[in-house]
Amino acid sequence: MDSEIITHAAFNLRKRVTEADNQIASQTLPKPQSPSNTQQPLSSKASSNLLPTIATENDDHLHSSALDYDLKTIIADKEGRLLSSTPKNFANELSADFNLLSLQQNHDDRQFVINIKDRRYRAMVIGDDDMLALIALPIDVHHQYLLQFNRQLSLILFAITLLLISIAALSVYWGFAPLSTIVQRMKGIHPERLSERVIVSDMPLELRPLAESYNSMMAKLESNFESLSRFSDNIAHELRTPIATLITQTQVMLNKPREEEEYVEQLHQQHDTLEQLSAMINNMLLLAKTQKGLSDSQVTTVDTEVLINKLLDYFEMIAEDRKITFVKLGDFKAVLGDEGLLQRLFANLLSNAIYYAASNSVITISATVNTPNTSVNTYKMLEDDQSNTQTAKQSWLEITFTNLLEKPLNQSEADRLFERFYRHDKTSQHHSGSGLGLSIVQAIANAHKGTVNITIKDEYCFEVTVGLLIAK
Repeated sequence: MDSEIITHAAFNLRKRVTEADNQIASQTLPKPQSPSNTQQPLSSKASSNLLPTIATENDDHLHSSALDYDLKTIIADKEGRLLSSTPKNFANELSADFNLLSLQQNHDDRQFVINIKDRRYRAMVIGDDDMLALIALPIDVHHQYLLQFNRQLSLILFAITLLLISIAALSVYWGFAPLSTIVQRMKGIHPERLSERVIVSDMPLELRPLAESYNSMMAKLESNFESLSRFSDNIAHELRTPIATLITQTQVMLNKPREEEEYVEQLHQQHDTLEQLSAMINNMLLLAKTQKGLSDSQVTTVDTEVLINKLLDYFEMIAEDRKITFVKLGDFKAVLGDEGLLQRLFANLLSNAIYYAASNSVITISATVNTPNTSVNTYKMLEDDQSNTQTAKQSWLEITFTNLLEKPLNQSEADRLFERFYRHDKTSQHHSGSGLGLSIVQAIANAHKGTVNITIKDEYCFEVTVGLLIAK
């Protein structure tokens, strides 16, 4: 833009000077008296006297927007002597060593940048046979504009950045505000406030899975805490009764001298009570042991056929007293596990089946092999150092103990039988166990990465199904 203004101004100035020369020539030319007078040239002095006046009269027309762009000119003769300037005080701004001739020699008809009184100008020197002209256009305004624009742009960018940071901070605050609800609930976890839950519908969509997981965790925590509380109460009650019995029997015997037979009888009773306490403690230790799972050295191949037959022979006389018979069906494969623990598992199931079965009934022990393609039952896979893919290709042995009950039982009550110290029929005269039998069965099955389930059919048919991994 600046170059175009300078070029346009130089063109107009040349045009005005040419018109001035023509006007001077027409006004000073004498009438022809002889041929020699027709070739007389225009005096240089007359031309130099008129050019400044013409140039001054036309300086406002060097460009159509000369006033807007503050266009300035200096007119000098060929020797560099100043003739005129526009504006008039522009000549006063020139330095003492200003030389238009040297500028014309260095930048002949080419644009250049010059500093005049601490101001930057884009300039151009033009000339003809009689004069030199400097056309200058201030360009420091552009630099000031750019500096001002740069400052304004920096302020705008700073304001926009600050605004974006504020919006981001508010968005993060509002986005994570629901998390504070979960944090507060976590801080407020107390045994008496385990029933509190996070309202999932009040959470953003992104945090609803977290809220649901938190509620699920709290539900499990509440259930486990209630089970632990019941277990503590039950174990305290179970231990208190035999200990109180021992204390009472001992005090009675110490009140006065007794016959030797009475002492012997009392000692037998105390021995039975101590055996009950010992069995309960052993059961508790077994539960604690099986919760840790099995080590590799404990896992061996166990023949369930031999194991079941040995237990049936042991419990056969007890079953005959109540006229209960055993029926064994299916192919009992060898499984992976600890033989001692599996013997305890099956012994507990047979013992419960005998003691809670109806008289003159049949207890059925059946075995079914489930291949990997079987979709009816889903079992827990062994977590070996190898992948679960290899385990998924193995088969499972499903052993089911079925007996008829003397009293009806629904499914919800049956599901509680795995709770420690829980006994459904506490008035039974046939069995006075501690309520840990099925809890031990479940713990042993879990230690073998197997399953155990109770199914009630028609309220009288009681089925317990154990799933174990078949050995290769």
